[in-house]
Amino acid sequence: MTTHSPDERQARRMDADRAELAERIARAVPRDGLADPQPGLNLARFARPTELHHGFLEPCFCVIAQGAKTLTLGDDVFRYDPARYMIATVGVPMTAQVVEASPDRPYLSLRLDLDPALVGSVMVESDLAEPRGTDGGGGVRAIAVSALDAELLDATVRIVRLIERPEQYRALAPLVVREIVYRLLTGAQGGRMRHLATGGGHARRMVRAVAVLRKDFDKPLRIEAVAKQLGMSTSGFHAHFKAVTAMSPLQFQKRLRLQEARRLMLGEHLDAAEAGYRVGYEDPAYFSRDYKRHFGEPPGRDVERLRDLATA
Repeated sequence: MTTHSPDERQARRMDADRAELAERIARAVPRDGLADPQPGLNLARFARPTELHHGFLEPCFCVIAQGAKTLTLGDDVFRYDPARYMIATVGVPMTAQVVEASPDRPYLSLRLDLDPALVGSVMVESDLAEPRGTDGGGGVRAIAVSALDAELLDATVRIVRLIERPEQYRALAPLVVREIVYRLLTGAQGGRMRHLATGGGHARRMVRAVAVLRKDFDKPLRIEAVAKQLGMSTSGFHAHFKAVTAMSPLQFQKRLRLQEARRLMLGEHLDAAEAGYRVGYEDPAYFSRDYKRHFGEPPGRDVERLRDLATA
């Protein structure tokens, strides 16, 4: 008889779980695109590497069953694949791209939204209060990638199984989600998870700062006023904001403006000058320069290319 070490058995178990996860996601999303089988749960499938996607990433937990993806936050690039999960704990503008996918082995992934109230509840019930002597994680990035362990993968597979059993999903899925949150809190990214639940500290202030910037992104940014609102010095606010988001507050606001302008041109058919004005640019030439620097092409050409892709 052949005997296997505990490490070998765990590796075989994880390989089987990844294969099942890929099979179930492929069945739930038979064609390229995104699917939301249940609130807060998103599945994705792509048969080829994608173009850069510019968007806003809300707090979430992501697992890839097949393929690979990169996320860019400021100047930091995070790559994850079936061996690594991604976690985001502060809403940030980012750039994403599927970098490994083929018709035979399409990119397949799962994204689970993270609810701060639920994270806090699990922390309290499990006696996982924030360790003493910390400041709430002010020096911790909003996005991280870590090795996916067997228990976290197993819980992910179980929540995907429930998609095919809607009569059981309502009762059982919340229990599995709580388990996933618990395993994230007790794993390598426990400190980042506390971004979502702790009421004090610099990290929580940065969550509030992001909300302020998102709400008033089309208005002139008064950094001193935002810092005062958060009870921080201007220099302290600037330093902690960049530590968490990898961007200065002005860079963060500019990315929000440019992404919204792109949406307005695509979705509401505004011209570049009007879209720029709507998001806070008074100089059309300045808007076009910023737009090209961020998206790689002038506004008109970029929007025309995206429309051609949508109809191809």
